Parts: sequence; C-alpha cells; structure tokens
Amino acid sequence: MIGRLRGTLLHKAPPWLMVEVGGVGYELEAPMSTVYDLPDLGREVILFTHYAVKEDSVALYGFLTERERRLFRDVQKVTGIGAKIALAILSGVTVDDFARLVATSDVTALTRIPGIGKKTAERIVVELRDRASELGGPGGPVVKGQPIPADPQSESVIALQQLGYRPAEAAKMVKDAFEIGDSAEAIIRKALKAALRT
Repeated sequence: MIGRLRGTLLHKAPPWLMVEVGGVGYELEAPMSTVYDLPDLGREVILFTHYAVKEDSVALYGFLTERERRLFRDVQKVTGIGAKIALAILSGVTVDDFARLVATSDVTALTRIPGIGKKTAERIVVELRDRASELGGPGGPVVKGQPIPADPQSESVIALQQLGYRPAEAAKMVKDAFEIGDSAEAIIRKALKAALRT
C-alpha cells in the first residue's frame, strides 16, 4: 500500500503527474483541485495517495490534502460511482462546496459536474446526506505554486476533455474563460466555475 509520496515533480499533464522518489518515477492521476496548487516542475511535492488494484489494472491517485483523498474515497462508496467520477467531483468543486451541495440536497448543481446525471446526483444526496458534515474530514496542508505551461489553452481543452466534457464543449469553455496571461490551471478553474453557474 502506498499512502504518501515525497519527491520531485517531474511532469504535469492534467490529470497526469509524475513524481520522482529515490530515482523511481511514480505516475499518478490527480484532480484539478490538486493540480491548481502544485509547485513548479523540479520542486519538491508531498502527495497523499490512493492505491487502487482491480482485476485488470493498477492505479495510483495523488492529492495535496488528506481531505481531498478522504472525499475521493467517500464518494466511491456511493452505488455506481468509481474513480473517474470521484476525480471529476474534486475537479469541479471544493470539498467544502461538495459537502454543502449534499447537505442542501442541491441535485441540480451536482448534475453540472461531468459524469453525474440526475439519478447519480440523487443517489449521492440520499447516501451521503446524513454524514455531509464529515465529508473530507479535517483540513490538511497545501503546497502552493504557480506553474505556467507552454500552451495553457490547449492544455486546458485536453484536461477538460479528460474530465468528461465533449471536445467542442471543452473548447468553448476555454475560449470563454481565457484571458491573456492565464495559466492552464487558472483557465480550467474559471471554466469549471462558470459551468457550475449555468
């Protein structure tokens, strides 16, 4: 079981990361909530991890905070939700916002997260509402940074597609959100916030 990694951030192509620890490069998948706050490439990063073994695959997921990892695990206890939707949830809303949406039974807002339809949103509310205040658990440390990719618009479109948006939809979201000087993380954050408001 791999629960935590401390090493050098070598590569970042949302949602994929590579962290070198003792000469070994670990590939991880991470939600945008983690990608937003990663340090620059070549800097040290500490990630809480979730190691998942299935019949046909092995995957490692990385999170900057223990709260994100706990929510990632909590939502997968809901019938029909797997790692992909759990990552989409963390990419679309903060832990606190998700807990609020569940506590207030805001099915409409939950369905704006890629991969969550009305029935899934209703299941989330029914199965998690009684413990909404516990979702994510207590706060944890966050490592800050401002990485600037070479082509933030293209990177943002790809990242949004990997979160479940259709190519044309992702391109329009990026076009609407982009301002000169924005990093990919800033574009994606604004695009996802705008999507939740519509």
